[in-house]
Amino acid sequence: MKILFAVLAYLVGSIPSGYLLFRASEKKDIRQFGSRATGATNVLRLKGWKLAVPVALIDILKGFLPAFLALKLFADPALAAVSASAAVLGHCFPVYIGFKGGKGVATGAGAMFALAPLAAAFSLVVFVAVIALTRYVSLGSIVGALLFPLFMALLGFPKLLIELSLPILFIILVRHAGNIGRLLSGRERKFGQKAEAGK
Repeated sequence: MKILFAVLAYLVGSIPSGYLLFRASEKKDIRQFGSRATGATNVLRLKGWKLAVPVALIDILKGFLPAFLALKLFADPALAAVSASAAVLGHCFPVYIGFKGGKGVATGAGAMFALAPLAAAFSLVVFVAVIALTRYVSLGSIVGALLFPLFMALLGFPKLLIELSLPILFIILVRHAGNIGRLLSGRERKFGQKAEAGK
């Protein structure tokens, strides 16, 4: 039953909200434009807040609900962490659209808030602060994700739960490999710089 629940978490995470809403609006595949990711950041650059906000909310829920329900239905923090990672994996590598999805930040944030709300809140503060200082969403995402397990440790969470949460961080870092390269070379696009949906 628990294995099935984790599989369902992946399938829920795989729901490509950004892809679907962008296609409904533009009749195009969002993965051909901007950062080529399906997440809210790329939607924001291409279409603005009106479309990006619902995408972000859906993606957050995709990460939050599997972990939250695992805790409520099974009272199993380990399953919650595994399900959270499965949902993030689904968002980044969605089975429904050829395993090419988003970068896991919003879905990862939802998962983190279900697993460890206070640690996630600290990571969110760091995320916002880094963006405010540098205007790089990717850098804020990377730093916030990196610090989440540290905040969990400082708050006294069990070692096993921290370890089972690490795949979330790993997936986000893997999906941001290109961003890391562009940050190091000074070519990363800053927050507020728009991309065009027709190019």
